Amino acid sequence: MRARNSAAKQETGGASRTFTEAARRAQIVEAAIEVIAEVGYAKATFTRIAKRAGLSSTGMISYHFAGKGDLMREVVAEVFRVADGYMIPRIEAQATASGRLRAYIESNIELVGEFPKHLPAVVEVLANVRGEDSTMREFCASMDSLVDMHTHLIHEAQKAGEFGEFDPRVMALAIRGAVDGVVTRAAKDPDFDAVVCGRELADLFERATRKDKRGE
Repeated sequence: MRARNSAAKQETGGASRTFTEAARRAQIVEAAIEVIAEVGYAKATFTRIAKRAGLSSTGMISYHFAGKGDLMREVVAEVFRVADGYMIPRIEAQATASGRLRAYIESNIELVGEFPKHLPAVVEVLANVRGEDSTMREFCASMDSLVDMHTHLIHEAQKAGEFGEFDPRVMALAIRGAVDGVVTRAAKDPDFDAVVCGRELADLFERATRKDKRGE
């Protein structure tokens, strides 16, 4: 889940942004993520976000972001950054296709436990602003391309003899659908155990992708 930071156009000189300004922007983005996850995109008003961030007025948001669209772009970019930082090292540390698949599933779901508002918030934003501007289209395309990437990786693992014979795209769609379903459930279930669920889901897909050695 990689994404380019799209907030640069809001900067006045990039490097000239002060530490205080950067911290305030991060505070607003974090508040926006929490509000969106809790009440949805449509009800995530500047008034609600300012109150969650502890700001005296919505003008503080308008000072740092050129409207709701600009703030939403940074919300999505921040979630992608968090997801990348959490998941990629765990996946790349594995030497086998099976290990990487397990790490992908477990880290994706554990991410919900570590950052319970982030994934529900980005799903809500992308569902409501898909295609509204070029940057959001890039984010949506990045999400959509995950299935294509997973299909390719599964096919490569099959060619290397690590996975069994099955339709790689069907498997990629099943994995994506299962993970998305867990994210949706986690957003609504305060008793959700991300570690246990991730382990069980990884076990399921490990069995589903395993090469059948009975005929060898």
